[in-house]
Amino acid sequence: MSELVKRTLSGAVFVGCIIGSILWNQWAIAGLILLVSLLAVDEFHRLVHSYIIPRICAALGTIVIWCMFVCIAYHPGNNDGGNGFALAFGAVYLPIIVLSLLDEIWNHSGNTVQNWGNMLISQFMIAFPLLSMLFMYSLDKWLLLALFVLIWVNDTAAYCVGSFTAKRPQGNHKMTPHISPKKSWEGLFGGFAFSILTAFILNWFGWFDAIASGEGHANGWMVLLIGFFTSGFGTMGDLMESLFKRTIGVKDSGFFLPGHGGVLDRFDSILLAAPIMTAFCWICYFIAPLL
Repeated sequence: MSELVKRTLSGAVFVGCIIGSILWNQWAIAGLILLVSLLAVDEFHRLVHSYIIPRICAALGTIVIWCMFVCIAYHPGNNDGGNGFALAFGAVYLPIIVLSLLDEIWNHSGNTVQNWGNMLISQFMIAFPLLSMLFMYSLDKWLLLALFVLIWVNDTAAYCVGSFTAKRPQGNHKMTPHISPKKSWEGLFGGFAFSILTAFILNWFGWFDAIASGEGHANGWMVLLIGFFTSGFGTMGDLMESLFKRTIGVKDSGFFLPGHGGVLDRFDSILLAAPIMTAFCWICYFIAPLL
């Protein structure tokens, strides 16, 4: 089987799993998000050569965050139920983090600050952003599906526009050649344009109605910012992960999907786009009725 065929088939399965779980029910997507978060966190710790206890603590911390977010996102306003459990899980989370930090005292490796930093990075720059998608789903499943569609459109448009402009005699204008040599300013603006256009198309189909005022579709400025933020922060997340890989000297973060690299390679754009868009959608949800 050729590399192109493997890449196409694995990519189709990847997209199908995401779309299917989002459309199925809340527990299917919650389970998928937890699985992806655990794999991404462990992949990061393997890349930075963490030993077993930090990896276990990172996994436990990710599970606790997931439980806390599920209680809050899936049971809003239920102070005697979901929020109470969320507080209980939150109380468990801190000792797990403290344990991972104290472990360095007894197993001093000579890289204490680095090890502590790696633990916190895995939690606050990987687990938290990925798990924040639960809050977007709690508003409406179409919002979360739109996030992925816009990310995919942005990546595809940036690649196609960048590749096309690179064929010119003068080439294109490289954006960050020291991090990602193939990324260009032309590709960036192409991604912006197609993401914004796609956002307006999705709004026409009602995908953003959850953050509207209750009647009709979302306001044009909301849709414009959704497309702009998703494209911009998605690209920044991609560059952030590329810089990380270049710093530690690896091409791919892992072997999660044949021809596509690791979990972090596939979800790098989500790391910044998800929390930003989740916050923006919730802000719009509360502001829209006032307009």
